[in-house]
Amino acid sequence: MQDKKRIHIALLAGGRSGEREVSLKGAAQVEKALDPDKFTVKRYDPATDLASLAQEAPSIDVAFILLHGLYGEDGTVQGYLDLLGIPYQGSGVLGSAMAMDKNIAKIMYRLHGLPVAEWEMARPEDILAPARLLDNLHLPLVIKPVRAGSSLGMSIASTVEELAAGIKIAYEHDSQVMVEQLIKGREITGGVLGNDTLSALPLVEVIPNEEFLFFDYTAKYQPGAAKELCPAPISEELREKAQQLALSAHRALQLRGYSRTDMILTEQGEIYILETNTIPGMTLTSLLPQAAVAYGLAFPALLEKLIELALENR
Repeated sequence: MQDKKRIHIALLAGGRSGEREVSLKGAAQVEKALDPDKFTVKRYDPATDLASLAQEAPSIDVAFILLHGLYGEDGTVQGYLDLLGIPYQGSGVLGSAMAMDKNIAKIMYRLHGLPVAEWEMARPEDILAPARLLDNLHLPLVIKPVRAGSSLGMSIASTVEELAAGIKIAYEHDSQVMVEQLIKGREITGGVLGNDTLSALPLVEVIPNEEFLFFDYTAKYQPGAAKELCPAPISEELREKAQQLALSAHRALQLRGYSRTDMILTEQGEIYILETNTIPGMTLTSLLPQAAVAYGLAFPALLEKLIELALENR
């Protein structure tokens, strides 16, 4: 990063997923925070600009991917950039794809001995007759589209009728739907930073306002809809345990650069892994940037660190 020559960055934002607007808002803040004396930034929207990106690839030093959900966080754009020979921040094709697929991610967590809630994969016929899911699970249950982010299409069911309705809604967002045992507790999230050498960032606790059953799309992005505490007010023992789980989840999914793993802390002191985000929200007030500030990295410094990690060993 000491080179006097400015680094040419392709900032990828927008895309085709349901999180397009979140992506664009984050990109505006990233572009504003990057030092113009060090970086030349050009925006590319994968919904319209993939041909331009390919044509201009020889002049691009690094891509900064700020896409969430399908066609951005799932390995597709990562594969395209690999073909073009453009390095990028964050995980590669395999890690991105595994983390994006909640079912595959949970299988990988379990293979590595990490604690997860019990789950079943839904079938389309469960919309009309969901009772079979209660053979191994019990209400209340969480219904999730397998490959959607930002809690899109997610719901909590306390009755069989709500379970059927939730499965129907989830299928509107994805062709695969997961039904997961609800674990009640405090919502915490742990960031990880690094390539070969990893650092666990301070934990953040998320407390949605009382009108929200969980940290859903509105609670995530509506100002004042949730309170975030960083560092999370938990014991040193639980902090260390949660940070180790975040590191283990990162390794289990073969991730790179950075990640943010969401967890539930129960009243009994047990911690369950929910999912891992390979391209976490990237605004000044997003969870991972908040944790980075507590770690000692202001937002511009965090962005530079991610770019540095992208260029490492490439």
